Order: sequence, then structure tokens, then C-alpha cells
Amino acid sequence: MTRNLFILLFTLFSSPVFSQSFSIEAVLSYPFPSELVASQTGSNIAWAANEKGKRNIYMATAPDYKVTKITNYTDDDGQELTSLSISDDGKWIVFVRGGDHGGRDGGPVNAGSMPVAPKMQVFAIPFTGGNLITIGEGDHPLIAPNSKDVVYATAGQIKIAALDGSVPAKNMFSAKGTNSGYKWSPDGSKLAFVSNRNDHAFIGIYTDQNTPIRWLLPSFSRDNMPVWSPDGKEIAFVRTPGAGGEPDSILTRKHQPWAIWTVNVATGIGKRIWKAPETISGSYPSIAGGANLHWADGRIVFTSYEDGWPHLYSMNPDGSKKILLTPGNFVVENIELSRDKRTLVFAANTGLNADDLDRRHIYKVSVHRADMQALSSGPGIEANPVVSADGKRVFCLSATAQRPLLPALLESNKSIKLIGEELIPSDFPTKKMVTPKHVQFKAADGNMVYGQLFSPQNANRKHPAIVYVHGGPQRQMYLGWSPMDYYSIDYALNQYLVSMGFTVLSVNYRLGLGYGFNFHKPLNAGAQGAAEYQDIKAAGEWLAQQPNIDATKIGIYGGSYGGYLTALALGKDSKLFAAGVDIHGVNNRFSSAATEGRPPAPDAALAAKIAQESSPVTYINTWTSPTLIIHADDDRNVAFGQSVDLAKRFEDKKFEFEFLAIPDDTHHWMKFSNGVKVSAATADFLKRKLMGK
Repeated sequence: MTRNLFILLFTLFSSPVFSQSFSIEAVLSYPFPSELVASQTGSNIAWAANEKGKRNIYMATAPDYKVTKITNYTDDDGQELTSLSISDDGKWIVFVRGGDHGGRDGGPVNAGSMPVAPKMQVFAIPFTGGNLITIGEGDHPLIAPNSKDVVYATAGQIKIAALDGSVPAKNMFSAKGTNSGYKWSPDGSKLAFVSNRNDHAFIGIYTDQNTPIRWLLPSFSRDNMPVWSPDGKEIAFVRTPGAGGEPDSILTRKHQPWAIWTVNVATGIGKRIWKAPETISGSYPSIAGGANLHWADGRIVFTSYEDGWPHLYSMNPDGSKKILLTPGNFVVENIELSRDKRTLVFAANTGLNADDLDRRHIYKVSVHRADMQALSSGPGIEANPVVSADGKRVFCLSATAQRPLLPALLESNKSIKLIGEELIPSDFPTKKMVTPKHVQFKAADGNMVYGQLFSPQNANRKHPAIVYVHGGPQRQMYLGWSPMDYYSIDYALNQYLVSMGFTVLSVNYRLGLGYGFNFHKPLNAGAQGAAEYQDIKAAGEWLAQQPNIDATKIGIYGGSYGGYLTALALGKDSKLFAAGVDIHGVNNRFSSAATEGRPPAPDAALAAKIAQESSPVTYINTWTSPTLIIHADDDRNVAFGQSVDLAKRFEDKKFEFEFLAIPDDTHHWMKFSNGVKVSAATADFLKRKLMGK
């Protein structure tokens, strides 16, 4: 038996179902900023803002940084704005409208179910505002150093067009494979690019229509991430192995090799300058930006996990005199190189306070020495730094436990000058947000588990609680609003649940970032044993032991990987978790270990058995807790069929459950109204099941 939530949600939006001090829509109404960029002249900035689904470009100019909106999109139509950039002369902004760049397929999205499907297009607009110029259908634009041309990708081929629309787009060249990762040479005369040919990839150099493409050190490997030397004579790139080889063990952890090479563009002569240590932690870093390769002021800069933490390193172009630039037990991310190529700015979870482990602050370091210096501190969250053209100003996205994300200027005394604060709606409940507290406890196997505890201000002595499980899983939740849009929605929902009278425990479980390599890459995790589930169970048990929590009223919810762990909790431990919401989770992890045309791995049978034991659907017979399944059917991250399959199993078992299916939207709720609908349905379900009389 199932229950469709349409009528329930209609009532929810039509009348004040909850006697809350603020509504779910109000707490989700913040103007989420993204794509923060600084101009290459002066100290101006631009960014994209999502205001209740209406996405627009804003800019602010020195010295007062008064905010100006330069586009005028007025509908909650699910069309995101990405790839924002400013031309070197500061006159043009280029961006992409459409797609879902958080999914595996970034192609067009029709979340509004329009009869004429939207396109994914590249646009240009004057920096100060004006008429939009449609460059063409495509993605990932890159403005030329001459500030007159722009290149972008369409169906794996690279096109070029005039920024002002005077010359229509045309194919720049034709090359086999899927071409991406393109970079202009410093003088704009050449374009380096990656030609991905499935089991291998080449680095190519395009010069003009009369010159054959030059392939740099072509091999049987996968070459990626080309970066030019400042004089344009050489290129550095990352080389990883090509596909193939003998079938290897699925369950054994293996080193993932990678190396950095340099090559002379004119002669084609090159060499390997650095090889990663052949250790598990020396494997290619699975963090944002991967190797984050830069050719800086006479140094090659990259990230590596080799000492157990993702850190910045630099070395001479011949591989000598390698330096660890950021020593310490913390993560570096959002790495940005200054225009003079002498300084790196980045975000890290370190600082003067122990709770900075669950925050992000901005730091800078020279490319030549380990002179790391804090640019921000305190109880807030600072991320995504960018540097002004003259190197004198650093901007970032700033939040606190109460205030959502805003662009900000970092002052020399580490104070923060907010930009665009007036964009926060007047009815946003800033003063009603609680401040989460860092907690930690141990799982059954001794693993340390980290979390943020959201507590009601006037809670009943014995009240219900919720375990929130983030997705990813390579994520970290903070003691404040997240710089990622998906998790800012969940942070808002957690605050809303607290306002209803729940205690909420947000769990940073193993597989997540922020606590070192062994936490990020644990043994027997995921489909190889789901060891991380022990952390989720430990969170429920920890809550049950708190004197003010009703141990019989502990719920759980999560999305994506968090949906998977939620489903595992409900299937394996319904006695602990009294109700749960599985939002686009992977419910069945079983898959064939064999690849067509190749024999199976030597431990394929054992791996398949463990994958089955790691799947929530295996525990259908012990799954007794009330469940709500939510999924959008244009999900590009987790197949909608995962929820279809779970629902069919429930129906075959005659197990009553509730569902909310959303046509045409994606994993990331491209329409604001759908994000509100999902959050409202989650809150209502948990209230009815855990607070109902």
C-alpha cells in the first residue's frame, strides 16, 4: 500500500500546517551565490545568485562594492548559470545557461516540463550590463587573451566565436575523440587541449587552420590537465595509465599511479619530472580539482595526498627541490593562483579554534616557500577565494551558523566586508537559526565519528531526534551554512526540523573529507562491506543515550549516498531508527563484476556477495520502519530505477510506504519549488511518524 503526497503537499502549501516560527519556504529563500570571479583589471567581481529559483548574474565594483544585477531572468525554470568568467580587458562576462553540472550528464535540463525543451547555451554580456549575446549551444567557454574571441565545447568538438556576436560560431578544428580541458597559450596564439579517446587520451596543440595539430608525447596512457609555462614555451601535464591489463582484484586496495610530465611545445621533447609515491595515499588525489596542477612563478604546483592529507606542493620544472607548502593535519581546497603567479589562496579546515576542524577559512602561501598565512578566522565559514588583478584584495564566499552565504571582501585585519547583504529577504529567519555544536564519538570498531549537533532552544525533556546523513560521500558538513547549494538546502532543513522540536545530528562519517586519508579512503567501505554504516548506527545509538532524547523516536534522512545509508539503516536497524526518508539513494549495489570481452576479476564472486550484503534491498525482510521514498526522474547521479526497484520490492512484500516522484527534475532540484516540496515532505513525514499522537 502506498500514499501519494500530492494532496498532502497541496494542503501543506495552502495552509500553515506547522505552528512554526518560520516557514520552510522562508528558510530556503536565501540568495545562494556561486561562480564568484574577479576581473583581471581593477578589483571588480561578479557572481551568479539563485534567488528562489530565479538565477541571475550580479557584479560589484570597487571601492564601495555596490551590487548591480546585470541579467534579468524572472522564472523558477531550473536553468542554472555556470562557467562564469570575465574577459581580460574587464569588458565582458561570459556564462552558460542550462544543464546540470553536478551530474554525470551536464546536458540540457527541462525541469519545468516545458513543451519546447530549453537549450544549454553560451552567452556574453557587457560587464556593466546590456544586451545578451547568444554565442551558441555548448558548454565550458574560455575567453581568449585578446578579449575578442571565446572557445567552447559542443558534442566533444571545440568551437570559436566572437564575443560581440560579430562573427558566428564555427568549428575551430576537427579532432577525434571528446575534446576538453582547453587552455590558451599566454599570448593567445595557440590552444592546448585534451583529446579523450576512451582507453587513452592525448594532449594536442592547435595553432591555425593551416598547421596540423601537434600531439605532445602521444602514448598509451591518459594525459590530462595541460598547463602552459608563463613564457608559453612548455606545457606540464598529468599522466595516468590507460585502460586494460589483466583483471585485478576488486576488493584489494591498490595504488593508483600518476606522474607529472613537461614537454617543449616547439620540439616535442619532454620527460617525466615527478612520479607519485607508490603507496595507497600516494594515489591520484580524489579531491576537487584532482592534481590542481599549475605552472607558477618558476615552479610547478600540485596537490597530493601522499602524507595522509591533501596538501599543496611545489617543485622546479625539472622536478627538483620539491617543497610541502602546507604542512599540517588539514585539507586544502578551492585553490586559486594569483595573477602574478607568485601566491596561492585556498580554503582549509584549520585555525586557532579546535572547532575549525568543521569549518573552512581562507589562507595564502607563496609558491616558493611554506609561509602559509591565515586571511580569515573565527566562527564563520569562508570558501572559494579569488584574488584581485593587483593581488591586493581577496574575495570569498562567507557564511556563519545563522547567516547564509554571501560574497565578501577579506580585510587586512581578517575582518569580513559583506557584499550584497541586502539580497537576503527581509523575512529570512536569521535570528532564529541555532548554532550547531561539534560532537564526536566512536563506532563499534573504534573509528572516530564526527558530527554537528543542532539542539532546540526549549526542548522537552524526552523529545525525538533525527540523524542527517550527507551525500557524496566525499563531503564534509560544517558548523554553518555549506558553500555547496545541495547541502545548503539540507542545512536549512535541519534548522527547520530543530524549530519543530527535533534534535538533529548531522554525521560526518568515514569516506568524507576533512579528517585525513584513512578516514577518506577506509577499508571495506561502500559496495565492499559498507563499513561506514557503523558510523551511522553509532550516531543513532549516541543520540539514544542522551538523557533528553526519546530513544524510541529516532528518525533518519539523507540524499544520494546519504539516501543509501538511510536505507541501510532502515533495513538493518529498524528497532533503532523509527522512521526514515530515503532521497534518491542507491538501494541496490549488486552488479556484475565482469566486463564484456574480458574474464572476471579473480575475486569477482566474493565481491558480488559482499556487494549484495552491502545493499539495502538485501534487508527487505527486516525493514519495518515507516519509509518515504523521494526521487526525481531525470536524475543524472543515481538512476531513478533504484527507487522504482525498491518500491516494487515493498509492494511485493505488501509493506506500506510513502513516495514522492518528481517528473523531469534532476538530482539537484534545479527548480526551487521542487526543493521546497522535497524539504516540506521530509519534515512533514518525520513529524507525523515521530511526533504524532
